[in-house]
Amino acid sequence: MTDSISTSRRAFLKRTATASGFTLGLTLVPVSRPSAMFADAPSSESLTPSVFVSVHDNGQVDITCHRSEMGQQIRTSIPQVIVEELGADWQHVNVVQATGHPKYGDQNTDGSRSIRRNFDRLREAGATAAYLLRAAAATGWQVDISDCEVNNHHVVHKPSGKKVGFGQLVAVASTLPLPDVKQLKLKARKDWQSIGKPMRSLDIQAMTSGTAVYGQDVILDNMCFAVIQRPPVVFSGVESVNDADVKKMTGVLDVITLAAPEAPAMFKPLGGVAVVANNTWQAWQASRALNVKWSDSPNISYDSKTYREQLLATAMAPGEVVRQQGDFATAKQQAESVIEAQYYAPHLAQAPMEPPAATAIVTEDKAEIWACVQTPQAARQVVAAALNLDPENVTINVTLLGGGFGRKSKPDFVVEAALLAKAMKRPVKVVWRREDDIQHGYFHTVSAQSLTATLNKQNKVTGWLHNSVFPSISSTFNPAANKPSDGELDLGMIDNPFDIQNLQLERGEANAHVRIGWLRSVANVYHAFAIQSFVDEIAHQTGKDQQTLLLDMIGPDRHIDFAKSNAKYGNYGDPQEDYPVDTARLKNVINTVCKKADWSQRHKQGRYLGLAAHRSFLSYAAVIVEVEVDNSGSWSIPKAYVALDAGTVVNPEHVRAQCEGGLIYGISCAIGQITASNGQINESNFHNYQVARMPQTPVSVEVSIIESSAPPGGVGEPPTPPAAPALANALFAATGNRLRELPIPLTVKRIKS
Repeated sequence: MTDSISTSRRAFLKRTATASGFTLGLTLVPVSRPSAMFADAPSSESLTPSVFVSVHDNGQVDITCHRSEMGQQIRTSIPQVIVEELGADWQHVNVVQATGHPKYGDQNTDGSRSIRRNFDRLREAGATAAYLLRAAAATGWQVDISDCEVNNHHVVHKPSGKKVGFGQLVAVASTLPLPDVKQLKLKARKDWQSIGKPMRSLDIQAMTSGTAVYGQDVILDNMCFAVIQRPPVVFSGVESVNDADVKKMTGVLDVITLAAPEAPAMFKPLGGVAVVANNTWQAWQASRALNVKWSDSPNISYDSKTYREQLLATAMAPGEVVRQQGDFATAKQQAESVIEAQYYAPHLAQAPMEPPAATAIVTEDKAEIWACVQTPQAARQVVAAALNLDPENVTINVTLLGGGFGRKSKPDFVVEAALLAKAMKRPVKVVWRREDDIQHGYFHTVSAQSLTATLNKQNKVTGWLHNSVFPSISSTFNPAANKPSDGELDLGMIDNPFDIQNLQLERGEANAHVRIGWLRSVANVYHAFAIQSFVDEIAHQTGKDQQTLLLDMIGPDRHIDFAKSNAKYGNYGDPQEDYPVDTARLKNVINTVCKKADWSQRHKQGRYLGLAAHRSFLSYAAVIVEVEVDNSGSWSIPKAYVALDAGTVVNPEHVRAQCEGGLIYGISCAIGQITASNGQINESNFHNYQVARMPQTPVSVEVSIIESSAPPGGVGEPPTPPAAPALANALFAATGNRLRELPIPLTVKRIKS
């Protein structure tokens, strides 16, 4: 039965026509519209709303997504977690995108942490709203709150079956004090109805119908468009420009020179010359007509081929020891055999399908931005600093992102729009072309890895030496940073899971000559490529099966204690008590993927498979790639397999999609490269920056998601690192050609029958 709580029954629960809603949460913000509660209730000025949940008197529930949506479906997953505890009906749930503001806590959509860092607080937000609704109903019915439960947008009195809709409870719920977290009773896992269940994306209809708004889609009244010709070498500036003739071109409104930044690069715009016009095409054509003379830069001598040799030489020389157990030098002296190999990976561009874009309105004391950013709070801060405004007067509206992969964590393009809008005194959209994105980004770093394994008479690995050398992301923020940082080495190198008695890990110095930034899975990409390729080399040279050898090297089930090897391990910023490096989980994904791919029967079946496994972002992933190679050496991937243990999973279908996308992105990382000559980036678009196309994309991908009660781990990034070594290992199996350097060519010469 439905119980409409009336004035006559519960006068103190009187609900007036102007009652609007209640919100609750962690941070207090002012309420912008009046909201009468009950006749004797305080006014709405005393209302303390939440950053996540709002319940309105018409029954609508607004759930705020404070993370950026870039295809990972976080705007669906966050509501799933909240609704689980709130008991709301999805037909009455509306998702609101948060602007950039500290009240939401960390908004950086990177590091595969949107769910793992927010899972508990989102559940608590939903449970807090449910508690207040239950308490309001219990007060009205004069029953014990423990007899009231939320279900399908109603509070139900279990003994009598009476129920009342959320909207009817808003007025009284708004007057109640927030419960202590200890008063909340979160649902048991066995009772979950939303978490762990597949659910269609809440944004998919807009995305597929063309009504979704991405950064490139923003249109404002009186808006103009800017395209910027940026310096070809980092930290060079404008010496002169022939802007007089360009200003006369059709549609051109102005030509504005932007100052070159000084080191460190941070999130500063690169400078250059902006052409502002009535539309993008006019700005683009006028920009191409500019003849700019650029000043010299200390990075003008940067050459990829020369730098590659320097990196490899450094990797093969002794480095600074960052983790050590046993005595590798003695193990090498006493070894029956020694295997050595060097691996190289070039710079990469994130290359999201939607290049960066930002639109700005700037007045004397305020700025409002619409942009496809992964870090809206950072964007807010840098815009405020560039315009000399209080951050509270800067609003960052987050649009959908057509991919991000770390590029849109750096809001330099947002600052460009703000500076130009201030100069033009009207709305300006800065449009990055594909060429701008490929040539002027924050590149994934170039790396060289040197690995040595010692073996005894039984071909058991007794020693392991790994030297990792690459320019650090830290150089973007500190020009003096000239070696891999501890945090980067934590990503797939320091956390080496092998049970090897004599293990020595090192780093070497390397200076940066371009802006270095994050790319999906960061240092895990090249660390996994080197380590998992090297394991396959050891297996081949010792005549062992790679799965068997890999499991043997990982050793017994255990939680790795890094203190025993004099190493400090950051564990992605999360406690090792909650997220230990668990070798049992790593071995389980290896065994799962091998079973799915029928690994042990591959030779009998005439199939060429490559295996790789890696822990990253607190999750465990294993990949098997199957390749076919034709007589010309062109390869294709008929099938690939992924096993992922990401702990507690919110939406398995979205995780499955992330595994497929992460694998394909990893293949793109394996075949792409960014090179430099005379300090300038040589690649400019997809004609010479290779990404996975149909022939390099698996015809089918079989994903196995491991059921787990462990806390949520990362999802977006873990499937990417094993892709390149799995592909390289498969191509070795098919051709006998060992690929120690990326990019992997699209044609691989067969050197065996």
